[in-house]
Amino acid sequence: MSIATAVPATPIAGVVPAELKETTIMTVWPSIARYGLGRLMGKAFAITWPDIYIFRLGNLIALLSIPFALVLFFMRIAPGIGCRYRFTNRRIVVERGISGLEDKAVDLDRFDSIEIVVRPGQTWYDAGDLVFKLGNVETFRLEGVSRPEAFRATCLKANLAHRQIKQIRERQRI
Repeated sequence: MSIATAVPATPIAGVVPAELKETTIMTVWPSIARYGLGRLMGKAFAITWPDIYIFRLGNLIALLSIPFALVLFFMRIAPGIGCRYRFTNRRIVVERGISGLEDKAVDLDRFDSIEIVVRPGQTWYDAGDLVFKLGNVETFRLEGVSRPEAFRATCLKANLAHRQIKQIRERQRI
């Protein structure tokens, strides 16, 4: 008796075939850099003059603008206004409000590359827009994603796995 027949096959925790069920891989809340006022504040916060230890004009502006920043922060989760980006084993979905109503989505096979576009004012927040492309055509955009490099890497890995599984299935049908 070989080891392969003695040990039963066990599934990997959290891994579900896309045909059976749509499973959430990751959920990301956008930064306040998604909003125009947030980007404007980010530009002001990045002012480094005069550069004397922590005494900078940008830090003073950040301190004085805390009430505005709090309003923008809570707008992210406000009913009807707030949104989140949910990444599943089938697609990437923009959901609105507390209940997570689907606003728009893109399937994993509708893009082959993802660019990170950092608009003025987003650098201070470590945020950027993810632009999903199929060839040279933009198919989808996520605005103000916090730490966009990590989310981009996860999306590209899932996209690659999705395409490879699709190719294997097509070869099996032949």
